[in-house]
Amino acid sequence: METRRLRMLVELSRLGSMRAVADMLGTTTSTVSQQIAALTDDMGTALIEPHGRRVRLTPAGRRLAEHGVTILAAVEAARHDLAPESEPNGTLRVAGFATAIRTHLLPVITTLSGSHPRLHVLIREHEPAEALQLLAEDRADLALTYDYNLAPATVDPAVRATALWTARWGLGVPVEAEVREGTTSEVFAQCAGRDWIVNSRNTADETVIRTLASMAGFTPRITHQADSLDLVQGMITAGLGVGLLPIGTVTLPAVRLLPLTTPDVELRAYAVARHGRLDWPPLALVTEHLLQRSAGERGRTSAAP
Repeated sequence: METRRLRMLVELSRLGSMRAVADMLGTTTSTVSQQIAALTDDMGTALIEPHGRRVRLTPAGRRLAEHGVTILAAVEAARHDLAPESEPNGTLRVAGFATAIRTHLLPVITTLSGSHPRLHVLIREHEPAEALQLLAEDRADLALTYDYNLAPATVDPAVRATALWTARWGLGVPVEAEVREGTTSEVFAQCAGRDWIVNSRNTADETVIRTLASMAGFTPRITHQADSLDLVQGMITAGLGVGLLPIGTVTLPAVRLLPLTTPDVELRAYAVARHGRLDWPPLALVTEHLLQRSAGERGRTSAAP
């Protein structure tokens, strides 16, 4: 069984069409069809069947695709195990959200530049769904993602998510707004009539806002979207609405940040990599340093008065 053919079947199960598989792998639809036909001959059973103008996997095909994820991961692991003690070198492709890159990854890169000069880190700033898509398409080796305790993400079994750090979030409101501190529901209830600002490239914070607003007895009026937290603060300053901001962030003079408690709102950050690559020296090294940095920050936070 050729792993190239098996990978095409796995990608067909994920993408749903031979054209999509061909586009992702940089080949032709005809080649994908021929390779899956050859795999069918290898296995001695039908792996695909007609479905309208397209094809779909048979039960046997779906089962083989499930095995394929494990098999391909094992092949990758075996390839990297050929030199498990080698000096980490080469290019590590990282896709992640801006805060993780700025406050965690960049300091790690600075530290490693002296001790591991042959390691190069290629950075692409992306929200979690975008970063995970790049990981699935083998266009990234490491994804730095996040979710919220009130909007947990679903983990793909083809990857492993390593917890890094957590960060408390609060509600940013105009400084002149008559909003008193209290429980999360009490704070939200006082802002029921205001417009709400959410992320333009991720829906997790909107899910959190809608969940908490429902607990407070209203439906939030979502009006504005912004990817930049600085821009969110600018919108709040301009009186356009209220929005979630990290506790501890430096706020503009016209913005007041109210803590959210009972329930707390926490962002949870992760380092995500595909099975089969976890022991690749550059990936393992950077992930370990991210873990150490996260642990150090947790220690400083717990020691703070």
